[in-house]
Amino acid sequence: MTPLNVLLVTYSFPPAGGVGVLRAASLARYLPSQGIRLDVLTTRNASAVGADYALLEDIPAEVNVQRTVTLDLPFGIKKGIKKLIAGAKAPVVTAAGPRKPNFLKRALQDILLPDPQVTWLPVLARAARRIVGERKIDFVLITVPPFSSVLLVEKLRKEFPSLPIVVDFRDEWLSTTIGLVSFSRSERALRIARAAERCAVTNATAIVAVTEAARREIRGRYPEEPESKFLLIPNGFDSTRLLRSLPSPEPRPGGKIVVTYVGSVYASTEPATVVQALQSLPPKLKSRFRLRFIGHIEEPRFRADLLRLGDMVELKGFLPQREALAAMNETDYVLLINHDPLNVGGKFYDYVGGGKPILGAVHPGGETHRLLQEMRAGWWADIRDVEGIRRLFLDAAARAGSLTSEFQPDVERIAQYERKVLAQRYAALLHSIAGRQHEPDLLAQYAESVGDGR
Repeated sequence: MTPLNVLLVTYSFPPAGGVGVLRAASLARYLPSQGIRLDVLTTRNASAVGADYALLEDIPAEVNVQRTVTLDLPFGIKKGIKKLIAGAKAPVVTAAGPRKPNFLKRALQDILLPDPQVTWLPVLARAARRIVGERKIDFVLITVPPFSSVLLVEKLRKEFPSLPIVVDFRDEWLSTTIGLVSFSRSERALRIARAAERCAVTNATAIVAVTEAARREIRGRYPEEPESKFLLIPNGFDSTRLLRSLPSPEPRPGGKIVVTYVGSVYASTEPATVVQALQSLPPKLKSRFRLRFIGHIEEPRFRADLLRLGDMVELKGFLPQREALAAMNETDYVLLINHDPLNVGGKFYDYVGGGKPILGAVHPGGETHRLLQEMRAGWWADIRDVEGIRRLFLDAAARAGSLTSEFQPDVERIAQYERKVLAQRYAALLHSIAGRQHEPDLLAQYAESVGDGR
C-alpha cells in the first residue's frame, strides 16, 4: 500500500504538557504504523501549563515535526490579560452616566479573537502551504482548540481546492466551551467564532467530534451539510503508560481514604459544590479523606475554595503525565468534576483505563454521566446537588474496604477506548477519504463501517 502523506496541524505538541496535548501526541505515535507518512506542524513556544519531555520519547523518529514561532503570550501573562478583560464585561455606572471600558481592554477584546492563539495564523498559513507543496501532502488534519486554527481551512482551500481537510474538534465550541473558558465572551467574540466555525465546516471535507453529543450539536448547526460529514472518534487512554491495579481489599492504616483528581481546575470543573459537600461531612469522617489535586488551578477563587478543606486537601500543581498517572495508581478513588453536558474531560479516559473507581460530580444529562454509567466505571452525583455529593462520599467511605467486590467495570467496553485502537480508526478514515474522495457516499460508507463509537 502506498503511504498516505498526512500533515497534522496542532498548536500544542510535546514537550508541551497537559491533557490537551495527548490526542495529537497519540496520533503521531500510532498513525505511522497504519500506512501513513506523518508531518506535524506545531509551535516552538506554545503557551502551556507545563512541560513533559517524556512524551517525546513515544514519537517515532520517522515523524517529521516542523516547529514555527508564534507571537502568542506565555501562559501566565495570558491568564492575567484574561482576568483584565473579564473585568470589562459591564460598563461602570457613575453619576455622569455609564463609563466605557478603557482603551486597552477594548483593544484586547477586539484583536485577540477568536482566541489569543490567532497570532499564530499568519505564520501557520505560510508554513502549511509550504509543507503541502514540498512534502506532497495528500491530507491535512487540523486538531483544535485553539479554535483560531480553524481559520486555516479556508486559506488552504483557496490554494488547494481538492485537498482533503479534516477538522478535529476536541471540544464542542459554540454551545459550551465559548461560555465557560473563552478568552473573551463579548458579543463580537461570539459573532467571530460563529463565522469562523461556519467557514471551516463549509470548506472542510469532514468534521470529527470526540463525543456523540458534541457531534450532534455541531451537525445540528449546519443542516444544509450532509449527515455523513460529521463523524465521531472519541478520546481515549494509552495502556502503555497506565499502571493498572485493582483497588486493594485491605483498608489503609487509620482507615484513610485517598481520592485523587488529575487535570486542570477551571470553569468546567469548578469545585465549589464538591467543597461544600466535603465540609458538611461529620468531623470523624472528614479526617479519613485525603484529597490530592494534581494539575493547574486556573483562578484564585478555585484555589481558595479548595484550601477551605484544610488538612483534607493537598494541591500538588502540574506534574508530567508519568508522575500524575503513578500518583493516580496509588489512590483508592479518582475524582471527576464536570459541569459540561457535551464535552468529556481527557482525564476520564485515563481514570477508566487505569482501573480506578470514579467518584463523579457531573452534569446529570451529560456525556460524562452516560459513559460513566455505560462503563460501570464508578459512582456519581449531580454536580449541582450538594447533598447528593455528600452522600457520594459517605457511600465511598462505607465501601472502602470492599471495593474489589463492589467495583465491576465493563472491561470490554473500556478497551474500545485504547488510543492505539482509536488511531487505527482514524487511519481508516483518512485512507478512505484520500483513496475514494470523488465518491459521493464516501463518508457515509465509512460511518457505517465503524458505527457511532458508542
